[in-house]
Amino acid sequence: MNAPSEWDDLVSAALVGTGRRPLPGAAASEVELLERAAVRTVRARAGQTLRRGGPLAVAPAETQPVVSRAAGDRLARILGGERPRLLTEWLETAAARGRRVPPHLLPELLGQGAADRSIRPHLGVLAGDRGRWLAGLNPAWGFLLQEITAPRAAGPDAVREISRETWELGTPGDRRAHLGALRAVDPAAARLLLETTWGTETPDDRAAFLGVLADRLSPADEPFLETALDDRRREVRHQAADLLTRLPGSRLGRRMAERATRYLAVEDGRIQVTPPTACDAAMERDGIRARPPRGTGERGWWLQQAVARIPLEVWTRLLGRPPGELVRLRAADWGREVTAGWVRAAVLQGDPEWARELFAWDPLADLLAVLPRAEREGVTVDFVRGRGLDGQLIMVLGGASAPWGPDLAQAVLEKILEVAGTQPWNLGELTRLAGERIDPTLYGLAEDLSPEPPIQEVAALLRFRDDMVKELQ
Repeated sequence: MNAPSEWDDLVSAALVGTGRRPLPGAAASEVELLERAAVRTVRARAGQTLRRGGPLAVAPAETQPVVSRAAGDRLARILGGERPRLLTEWLETAAARGRRVPPHLLPELLGQGAADRSIRPHLGVLAGDRGRWLAGLNPAWGFLLQEITAPRAAGPDAVREISRETWELGTPGDRRAHLGALRAVDPAAARLLLETTWGTETPDDRAAFLGVLADRLSPADEPFLETALDDRRREVRHQAADLLTRLPGSRLGRRMAERATRYLAVEDGRIQVTPPTACDAAMERDGIRARPPRGTGERGWWLQQAVARIPLEVWTRLLGRPPGELVRLRAADWGREVTAGWVRAAVLQGDPEWARELFAWDPLADLLAVLPRAEREGVTVDFVRGRGLDGQLIMVLGGASAPWGPDLAQAVLEKILEVAGTQPWNLGELTRLAGERIDPTLYGLAEDLSPEPPIQEVAALLRFRDDMVKELQ
């Protein structure tokens, strides 16, 4: 049996105390124990045998233009902690212009990308050839090799210039961008291209590519999407079911409509609900997940998902009332699950009438995205002016698409002034949202509105963003 090592002696003495287990040699105090441990650690780290290596390949020459000196300096300030919530906007704006970041900022930026997946899609463009060279040397930065390497092509001529080599050998990001660009100009060609390699794609890529087909979805896509309902990967099956739910007249929609009569009816002016008692294989194939989230009952979970996939037009025909009346009818039981299903259905199916009625009943940010853009801002303005500052207001504004135009900017700034006089301690998130979401060219609107500190704080953030965007042009 091998004798215990010096490190084992140190650990044992530390666990039971030097009084009960003295260190070998002389009587050792706790201080000496820590000193010996420190020396032992340094020896272990410094004494590693170096592996023989070869010279690194030279980083390739860059082909993309670098951002301006002022833009690079601003990025360094953001990475250093000044206005850190604007990092994503800076990255998105620079990537859309096909620029790259200065080389000395690459290590810090790639480190941010390793920790924050949400910024990775922008880094594929911004890192340039040198960034991909670095990613090949550091496994922690390997994610970069999966991202798009150039801005998405625009227009039929640009798409046709992309060779098949890009589709067969490009990064997953480049392949998604190519498929999306082709889908925008020739939807059938994009679907056929995907079908040629579908059987060899990874599960993650299959799910991502299906998402691209959401653009210009048509009945011609239905046979392919129906086959995807039988995919081994759950994410692929649910992505296909979501697309078929959006497709008017789809076979999935007709199957779900047949189930509707089992679940809901109107009796004596109230909605009577009968949730499913089981989730069979046919329901699972149509996108209903059998296993509910923790804390959610099975029957309510199945009901909510089923309602979300039933064509909304079915309810007005089956229950004999328009959306506004149905939303306001009281359900004897299971009302929360039915309403949640309708909300999800309105979002999936892009139905503005249902979204409008549901938002008036329960204002949720997801419903705003379904409304036409001109109406969306007006609805949000009315909501801001008619509601006090609470979590619901913050959630709706957090989901309202940016940049906010003059009307919504004015309403939010007036709300800040109103709250500043009564609850100044409660303004933090509202002022940050205003500064980050209002169109930055409207900084003068805030500067001229009021000298109150929270308004001027918004104005300063808007001016910062306006300068930031100009530096990236």
